Amino acid sequence: MATTWLGPKGRTEALASMADKELDVLVVGGGIVGAGIALDAVSRGLSTGLVEARDFASGTSSRSSKLIHGGLRYLEQFDFELVREALQERGLLLTTIAPHLVRPVPFLFPFAHHWERAYIGAGVTLYDTLALTSRNNRGLPSHRHLTRSGALRVFPALKRSALAGAIQYWDCQVDDARFVTTVLRTAAGLGADIASRVQATGFLREGEHVVGATVTDLENGQETDIRARQVVNAAGVWTDDIQEMVGGRGQIHVSASKGVHLVVPRDRIQASSGMILRTEKSVLFVIPWGRHWIIGTTDTAWDLDKENPAASRADIDYVLDHVNQVLRTPLGRDDVEGVYAGLRPLLSGESEETSKLSREHTVAHPVPGLVLIAGGKYTTYRVMAKDAVDAVAHGLGGSIPASVTDRLPLVGADGYWALYNQRHRLARDSGLHVSRVTHLLRRYGSSARDLLDLVRDRPDLGRPLAGADDYLRAEIVYAAEAEGARHLEDVLSRRTRISFETWDRGIAAAEEAADLLAGCLDWDEEQVRREVEYYRKGIEAERAAQEQDTDQEADAIQHGAPEIVPEAHITRP
Repeated sequence: MATTWLGPKGRTEALASMADKELDVLVVGGGIVGAGIALDAVSRGLSTGLVEARDFASGTSSRSSKLIHGGLRYLEQFDFELVREALQERGLLLTTIAPHLVRPVPFLFPFAHHWERAYIGAGVTLYDTLALTSRNNRGLPSHRHLTRSGALRVFPALKRSALAGAIQYWDCQVDDARFVTTVLRTAAGLGADIASRVQATGFLREGEHVVGATVTDLENGQETDIRARQVVNAAGVWTDDIQEMVGGRGQIHVSASKGVHLVVPRDRIQASSGMILRTEKSVLFVIPWGRHWIIGTTDTAWDLDKENPAASRADIDYVLDHVNQVLRTPLGRDDVEGVYAGLRPLLSGESEETSKLSREHTVAHPVPGLVLIAGGKYTTYRVMAKDAVDAVAHGLGGSIPASVTDRLPLVGADGYWALYNQRHRLARDSGLHVSRVTHLLRRYGSSARDLLDLVRDRPDLGRPLAGADDYLRAEIVYAAEAEGARHLEDVLSRRTRISFETWDRGIAAAEEAADLLAGCLDWDEEQVRREVEYYRKGIEAERAAQEQDTDQEADAIQHGAPEIVPEAHITRP
């Protein structure tokens, strides 16, 4: 296999390497911002390490709306520069950085009154104009105005009485967790040392200077000091917690806003386009997602457990109530096959409404040797990373090359379009159906050849995974061998999206997936049993939480179940 930098041995080697030398940069946090910082730093020639306390992208970066967009609603807040910057990044991601992962998607913007056409039309026109003034934004169609009848042809599921007309415009979407993994693989391929399940527990200090961090390997309890000339805190909603490790002298304060998304089968809503709806607080998206729709999101303050924010019955009812206002055939709770909740890290402001807090990012240098970054949008992760590494460069005091990530394709991008055009030949050569090869290409780009090699060497891996037949068995093995997956939950929740794309949330697929992982990660039968049991109990807790009326009740159920203990999830030496 050509690229195994995030494989099991790679993690061990990365930890040993970080402990054995002084790094230029140590990044704390393995979400999209931390991943972007690691890639930006190592691509400038800096020796770089990254640690993540859980799995990569296990927080906010796997629980977003999965959109790469400028943020149309921010135009109403006169945040023109944020929108322009995000649209420029959208174009770079679509055309240069990750054409294999980022793809266009149309959205219908219906309006109930004829007078709204001019107002919404002006906003969408400005949106397209800002995109055209940015680099690399060719390829997306311009918006178009639709009559009521025209809108209903695009979105037959709408009530005729719910709209007077509509405007259709284009944005992009991405599998957010897969994108993070791909950024990290790219960074590792350039020499960055990257390790998950490693928690930063304190900073190393020499006087006022931060000179590294003490970290604990959560899989064996071993504590290690990692020395670094600069440490970057990219912990998202955990930013304030990390700041406390330097005495609470924080320059950045982050508020958490909970967003809940529902997943329903594609046949429940008859439409050939996504849709955006205005709500009293923000906007609600109906987003096409393969054989499903993703509907969300909520926007409510969250001050409970940050590790696994819980969706309550009230959250689910809120989303259903708002989308049902415009659907001809209402959705019910029985139509919901998946639910996920995530926390957005928002820079605290004077307003108490989380939807009004800033999505712009801030970089700070609270003490020598420590850089903090927070805020921002998923779409602008690369700009955030660049700004953070610029601050690192200032702290290092030397002459460091400028960022090159605006022209650095991610792993799988090079050669993608040629392979995509050859997908019928690849299907014939591999014995897989062309739809399976297309699926692999759209998830892995040119790295799909690695999976086809797995299938060639082990034909049994070319079979669909029982209980989740959208995915091949090879994808489970590849997740552990090349993508840094350490546990069953990592694979079912993030390397694949089985946990919210199947009616049983992946329970039926769990045993077969765990057996496949056992061969890659040297699990014995007891570890396989523990992994399956941990995953099953986690799903049971999520479902129980979703029956509770309030956040407090849901959080207590999801995080208070005594049988779900971290120790059951740790691979012992």
